Amino acid sequence: MAKLLYKLGMGAHRRRLPVVLIWLLVLIGAGAGAFTLGGETSNSMSIPGQESTTALERIQDTFGSGETAQARVVLQAPDGQKLPQHLKTITDLVADESALQGVRSATNPLDPAAPSVNQDVNVGYSTVTYDVKPGEVTAEQRADLLKAVDKARAAGLTVEVSGTAMQEIPHIGGATEAIGVVLALVVLALTYGSLVTAGMNLLSAGIGVGIGALGITIATGFMDLQSTTPILASMLGLAVGIDYALFIINRYRQELRRGSDVGHAVATAVGTAGSAVVTAGLTVVIALVGLAIAGIPFLTQMGVSAAATIVVAVLIAITLVPAVLSMLGRRVLTRKERAAEASEPKDRGVVRGWAGAVTRNRVAALLLSVVALGIVSIPVASMDTTLIQKPPANSTQERADQILAKGFGEGFNGPIIVLFEGDGAAATATRESEPLAKLSDVALVAPAQPSQDGKSALVTVIPKSGPDTVETEKLVADLRAELSDVQGGKAYVTGATAVSVDVATSLDRALPIYLAVVVGLALVLLVLVFRSLLVPLVGVLGFLLTIGSSLGATVAVFQWGWLADAVNLDGTGPLISLTPILVIGILFGLAMDYQIFLVSRMHEAHHRGAKPIEAITTGFRQAAPVVIAAALIMFSVFAGFVPAGEPTVKSIAFALAVGIFVDAFVVRMVLVPAALALLGERAWWLPKFLRWLPELDVEGTALDEIEQKDKKEPVAVG
Repeated sequence: MAKLLYKLGMGAHRRRLPVVLIWLLVLIGAGAGAFTLGGETSNSMSIPGQESTTALERIQDTFGSGETAQARVVLQAPDGQKLPQHLKTITDLVADESALQGVRSATNPLDPAAPSVNQDVNVGYSTVTYDVKPGEVTAEQRADLLKAVDKARAAGLTVEVSGTAMQEIPHIGGATEAIGVVLALVVLALTYGSLVTAGMNLLSAGIGVGIGALGITIATGFMDLQSTTPILASMLGLAVGIDYALFIINRYRQELRRGSDVGHAVATAVGTAGSAVVTAGLTVVIALVGLAIAGIPFLTQMGVSAAATIVVAVLIAITLVPAVLSMLGRRVLTRKERAAEASEPKDRGVVRGWAGAVTRNRVAALLLSVVALGIVSIPVASMDTTLIQKPPANSTQERADQILAKGFGEGFNGPIIVLFEGDGAAATATRESEPLAKLSDVALVAPAQPSQDGKSALVTVIPKSGPDTVETEKLVADLRAELSDVQGGKAYVTGATAVSVDVATSLDRALPIYLAVVVGLALVLLVLVFRSLLVPLVGVLGFLLTIGSSLGATVAVFQWGWLADAVNLDGTGPLISLTPILVIGILFGLAMDYQIFLVSRMHEAHHRGAKPIEAITTGFRQAAPVVIAAALIMFSVFAGFVPAGEPTVKSIAFALAVGIFVDAFVVRMVLVPAALALLGERAWWLPKFLRWLPELDVEGTALDEIEQKDKKEPVAVG
C-alpha cells in the first residue's frame, strides 16, 4: 500500500493544478445538483415490517390519517371560566385555521358530536390536519398558524400549539458550531505555527464536508432521509477531514525538515501517513456501514451517508491535500524552520517526559486508568432510551404539552392506538375495550372509531403515565399480551410510544451482533496492520472502556441532570434510542484511528530494531503531539454541536466529545503504552499459522528502498 500511495502522492505533486481544479468542479457540481435535485428530510423513525409501523400504514389506507402532519392547538380558559364562555372566539379560530394554506381540516373542541375538552371544560384542543407529511410543513405555514392563534390570545384565552406540524427540520451550521471550527483553527495554527497552513487544512476538510453534505442533499430528492442524517455526516466528516489532513501535513513538514525536496516530501507523506489515513478511514467506514446489521432503514441510511462522507475525506486527504502542499512548497514551515538546516525534529520535553513516566510506572498507570474509567462507566447500568423527543424548553410546544398534561393527565401526550381488523371490528373493539381499561396504568379507553366499511376500528388508550416513562412502555407490552388472541379478528398496537418500543427492542437485539461483526472485522484489519494479536486486543479492550465512559457520562448529564447547565440542557430524560449504537459505531472507528496513528509509529520503531520500551517511547514521541492536536480538534468540533444542538444530535455530540477526550488522553496516551510496556516483546507476537497474512505496511518501511535509490540516483533538474 505504501508504494502505491507514494506513486499517488507523486502524481498529485506533478499534476497539482488539475487535481485542485477537479475537486473544485466536483464541489460546484454537487452544489448545482443539490440546488436542482434536493428534497426534504423527514423526522420519521420507524422500521418497515414491525407491528406498529404496519398498523400505521393500514390506518393511513383505511382512515386516511397517520401519515399527515397535524398541529394541536391547545386552548385554556382563564381561571374560574369555561371554554363555552368563549364560543365565538373558538369558532372564529377554527374558521381561521381551516382557511390557512395547506390545511385539510380543523376540528372544533366544542363540537357536540366530537368534543375534545377535559372534564372541567376549561382545557380543549383543535386538531389542524395538513395535506403533507410531518416535516414538510413550511416555516411560512407555521407562522400563519401562529398568527391565527395570536387573535385568540388577544381575546383572553391561553393558546399554545404542538404536534408534528410544528417540528422544524434541523439545519447545519450555527454560532456554537462555528465556535468549534474556530477552536479547531486555533489548535491547527498552534500546531503548525502558520495560519496559512492551518487555514489550508481547514479549507480542504470543508471542501470534503461540503461535497458530502451536498451529496446527501441530492439523495433526499430520490429517497426519504432522516433529518439528523446530514448533521451527523457533516459533524463526523468535518472532524475526520481535519484530522486526516493534519496527519498528511504533519508528515510532510517532518520530511521537509529532514531536508527532502518538495516532491519527495509530498510523496513520502502520502505513502506513510496516507497509508495510516486509508487504513483508519477503512476502519471508520466498516463501523458505519456495519450499522446496516441492525436492519433499521433510517439507521442504515445514517451509517452509509456518514461512511460516504468519510470516503470523500480520505480521498481529499491523499489527493487534494498533497496537491495543495505541492503548491505551497516550503511555505508550510515557519520562517525559523525554513532558515534552519535540515535535521530530525526535536523531541518535545513534555511528551518525552510523559512517555517515560507511563512506561516506568506502567502497573500504576494501567490500574489507575482502568479504575477511573470503570467508575465513570457505572451510570450505563441505569441507561434508559426512547424515541419520544421532548419539545424545546420555553417553546409553545412545551407549554401546550404542559397544559394538556394538567387538563387531561400525563398520558394524554402519549396515546396508544389499537387497530382492530376483521368482520364486526367495531363490536370486537367495544368488547375488548373493557378488559383493556382494567390494565394497570390505563387512564381511559376512548370509544371505538369504526371505518366506513365496518371491517376496521380504532381504539385510543390513554395511559396514566407520560409517554417516555417505563410504565407506559410496559403498558405497550401488556396491551399486546392482552390482545394476542382476539376472537374474530386481529389487533395491532401502534402510536408513537409503540413505535419507540419496537425500535428500541430492535436496537437492543441488533447491538450485540453489531459489536461482534464490527469488532471482529476491525480486529482482522488491525492484525494485518500490526502483525500482532495482543496489540489489537489491547486496543479493542481500551475501546470498551471508552464506550463505557462516554455513555456513562452522557447518562449522568442527560438522564440524571448532573452539570446540565454546562451543556445548556432543557430537561432530563431517557436518551434517544439511536444514541448507544451510533456512538459505538462512530467512536469505534475514531478510536481505531488513534490506535493506528500512535501504535504504527511504535511498530515502525520496533520493526527497525528498537527494544520494546524504546519502541514505545520513540513511537510515542513521534506520534503523540499530532494525535493530541487531532483529538483536541475533534473534541472541539463535536463539542460545538452540544450547547445549541438539535435534541437528537446534542446527546450524541456530547457522548462523542467525551469519548474522544477519554480515548485519546486516557486510553491511547496512558492505558495502551502501559499495557504494551507490561507485555514487552510478547506484544508483537504473531502465531506461526497467521504469518502468511499479507503485510499492509502502514508505516511505509517499503519506501526506504525508494529513498535509498533516490539518494544514489538524483533526479536531474531542467
